[in-house]
Amino acid sequence: MESQVRGGTRWKRFAVVMVPSVAATAAIGVALAQGALAASFSVSGQSFKVTADKLVGTGFSQYGAIDSGYTLDGKKTAHPVAVSAFSSAEITNMCQSVVTPNIPLLGSVSLTLKAGGEGTPVQADNLYIDVEDLSADAVFEGIRIGVAGKDLKGAGIKSGDAANPFGFGQDADKATLTGVKQTAWATTAGTFKLSGLKMSLSTGVKECY
Repeated sequence: MESQVRGGTRWKRFAVVMVPSVAATAAIGVALAQGALAASFSVSGQSFKVTADKLVGTGFSQYGAIDSGYTLDGKKTAHPVAVSAFSSAEITNMCQSVVTPNIPLLGSVSLTLKAGGEGTPVQADNLYIDVEDLSADAVFEGIRIGVAGKDLKGAGIKSGDAANPFGFGQDADKATLTGVKQTAWATTAGTFKLSGLKMSLSTGVKECY
């Protein structure tokens, strides 16, 4: 019988185990910066913030990777990330914000997207979130810690990701996160259904948290 882990824990404490994985991919980041490796796509020079009241996902896996991309002035750069992957996920009351700074005559401009409220959560399949920082209360069921990246269950390593297939990873049959706050560089999904989507633009810095 597969083991289960129940009870809340602070995600930042739990995510400490991802440090060896990110460190193991440092050489990959150097190779990306030199153009020796191909990544799935280049990330923009702006990270974005996401909050959610609750995320319930099945087929969870997590591994370290490197996102290559550009700064806002066009220079090449790379970001170590912890990729959180879900075969399927439901997200309740999601908010996503990104701030574009230094626009002539306007200063900073904030773009905010909200969805998944009013009783109909956001639904996603094959969801991958490239996370720089995350905090939440989390419950994992059927968790395995210390799995080689190539042997991860669930969503597993995404094709094209600059990740070490022999590096540290972890997976679980189900993950439930509440009170989610995260900063990310990229999100991809096979399908992403945003119920009740609302978008707004405003001057100044107005983020989800």
